[in-house]
Amino acid sequence: MKRISTLGLALGLGFALAGTASAQVKFGMAGPITGPSAATGAQMKNGVDQAAEDINKTGGILGQKITVEYGDDVSDPKQGVSVANKFAGDGVKFVIGNYNSGVTIPSSEVYQENGILEITPASTNPTVTERKMWNIFRVCGRDDQQGKVAGTYILKHFKGKKIAVVHDKTTYGKGLADEMKKAINAGGMKEVLYEGINTGEKDYSALVSKIKQSGADLVYFGGLYTEGGLIVRQMRDQGVKAPLMGGDGITSDEFASVGGPGVEGTLMTYGPDPRHKPEAKKVVEEFRAKKFEPEAYTLYSYAGVQVIKQAAEAAKSLDPKKVAEKMHSGMKFKTVLGDLAFDKKGDITKLDYVMYLWKKDASGKITYVECPGSDCSKMK
Repeated sequence: MKRISTLGLALGLGFALAGTASAQVKFGMAGPITGPSAATGAQMKNGVDQAAEDINKTGGILGQKITVEYGDDVSDPKQGVSVANKFAGDGVKFVIGNYNSGVTIPSSEVYQENGILEITPASTNPTVTERKMWNIFRVCGRDDQQGKVAGTYILKHFKGKKIAVVHDKTTYGKGLADEMKKAINAGGMKEVLYEGINTGEKDYSALVSKIKQSGADLVYFGGLYTEGGLIVRQMRDQGVKAPLMGGDGITSDEFASVGGPGVEGTLMTYGPDPRHKPEAKKVVEEFRAKKFEPEAYTLYSYAGVQVIKQAAEAAKSLDPKKVAEKMHSGMKFKTVLGDLAFDKKGDITKLDYVMYLWKKDASGKITYVECPGSDCSKMK
């Protein structure tokens, strides 16, 4: 499915003209451009667009300008596979995507069969890189790491408290919740509630009633920002004051838009905010000049393109398998996320999770703020 860049008319025109004067290398961006996770799709799309623009200004990759084809997977595995087959037919060599782990896993198999290298900026389920595939990488962390960070925090700061665990039944959401549950169970804590919800629902009153009856002091949620926001809003409406704790799936200001004032006090695991890294300063300024705030997975997507460029130049080839060999070699890549290297599975070699608290910033806007030393208790 081809999509036209919406980051800006000037970018779109410049992009089109740049690609006509020389040889081109085809990239694909696969993600939820529409649907319940469209805000994340916009982050990914704008990250890839800006990286392509910046790289094309300096001559492209090995003298070839980047062109980008867009595939809307609507957070649906079947649609993700359709997008992957379309990309393969169109000669795409490198893909930045997908967002949802449940979409990335089957899509990556199509990419492998067609000799296409894929870097996901967001899919954290361990299975993504545990299948001994040459072509799949991620610039984010894993849920077994993320769940352990969350579980360790709960064991330290909620010792003796009642914990409810809720997940959205997806590969990502359930997987993350189960990893956190495993961590607290190993530490001697037993959850008072373990419930799955259906994505796309609007009424979670039955769930909230169960949470209320359980007497939970904390609700851990494995899922995305839309459902998470609705659950918090309905918890507050029913008088449940327990804070929510979520993972990187709620890392969007849309979480506060959906959840309202009650999201203040929400705890969250996510990587160190790349917007604050000195390596990202110039790129962040470029985004803000275009009236786009590069939160969450914008810079992760940008970094994916940077990695491919540097690996291709090191390999002196745009053959995806040769590029992948360089990426698996332990080579360090300079990116907006800082220095990155990959292991033989395709995972980054550093732990990528810290604690955040949703609170009002200086302007009064409720957003996520990194906790000093990952101790959010000092910020309340």
